[in-house]
Amino acid sequence: MTDPDSITQQSGMALRVRDLAFRTGALTLLDGIDLSLQPTGITVVMGPNGAGKSLLLRLVHGLAAPTKGEISWGGALLSPMLTRRQSLVFQKPVLLRRSVAANVDFILRARGRRDRRARDAALARVGLSAEAARPARRLSGGQQQRLALARALVTGPDVLLMDEPTASLDPASVLMIERIVTDTAAQGTKILFVTHDIGQARRLADDVVFLQSGRLAEYSPAARFFDTPRSEAAQAYLAGRLRV
Repeated sequence: MTDPDSITQQSGMALRVRDLAFRTGALTLLDGIDLSLQPTGITVVMGPNGAGKSLLLRLVHGLAAPTKGEISWGGALLSPMLTRRQSLVFQKPVLLRRSVAANVDFILRARGRRDRRARDAALARVGLSAEAARPARRLSGGQQQRLALARALVTGPDVLLMDEPTASLDPASVLMIERIVTDTAAQGTKILFVTHDIGQARRLADDVVFLQSGRLAEYSPAARFFDTPRSEAAQAYLAGRLRV
């Protein structure tokens, strides 16, 4: 495991954030975020409610503009061209009133593609081949989230952002999605994964970004974060003394 203290010395970073801040009115929701991530592996983003986890994902995906600071991917400033190389999966999937297969086709057509083979491969990857003709909104919650994941993966993103994608799912669905995530990371896709579930973070994380009150409280390899967290906020969070 590479120590994040040395990560900043490497080239070809997946993500660099410099002095990032986001304010709305008199509220400062993120402030002074400096961060450099490796181009591969699973980075888990943790912290209590209101820490700024989801907002950070929205900013690095270009869905919101920072009040201050700089975001770059692979050495290039964030741009629409770069965000096309990313996919974002939300906690609650928003599905079209169409079949499972048509939901994936829609994403491909939005990218100017008609590729039945890619669609079928994406559905097989998430275990939904047998459901291709079913109305998407009649799927179970776990199946719907796997469909959202298929839509995210069908374009072959370099980066997959996931905002608490298993928060309301049953254990079997959680396990299936975690397996898809780890397989995707093993194939070279960078994963940023927001979760409140400490057990899940232990299973998935290569490194951990821990936010507290809109600031970066800690960034370290997973083993060090869970065994010997350096910040008081992380220590309290892992001990259950900090409300999630």
